[in-house]
Amino acid sequence: MTDSAPTASGAAPGVRRIQSGAPWEEKFGYARAVELPGGLVLVAGCTSVVNGEISAGSPYEQAVASFEVAFAALEKAGLGREDVVRTRMYLTHARDVDDVGRAHKELFDDVRPVATMVIVSGFVDPSLVVEVEVEAFRGGDR
Repeated sequence: MTDSAPTASGAAPGVRRIQSGAPWEEKFGYARAVELPGGLVLVAGCTSVVNGEISAGSPYEQAVASFEVAFAALEKAGLGREDVVRTRMYLTHARDVDDVGRAHKELFDDVRPVATMVIVSGFVDPSLVVEVEVEAFRGGDR
């Protein structure tokens, strides 16, 4: 597992790509997170898959585990949950909105990022019911 991936030819200078070692990163050619000049860090969709295994069952547990995967990527960039400015939550069932929203509130109530929650038709593994994305910003005082 590497902290950063090679920069594609023609990529903007100063862009750092952060890998987590998830199998889909190599298979589909993406980074877990990308840090842009100026301090914005974008984290790709995260699920509760850890070491190739789905680590949690309920929608609430999957949401918490998914955000923990995102936090691990942010940590590699030197950021934490307090730096998160945007979240996106993708769910396969509207019935899970309250459970996923509860997880989000517990993790971000003191941060209050902008947030979006969307119902989608499914994910690559049908046992997954939640996927999250986060964006964080490194302020000028860091």
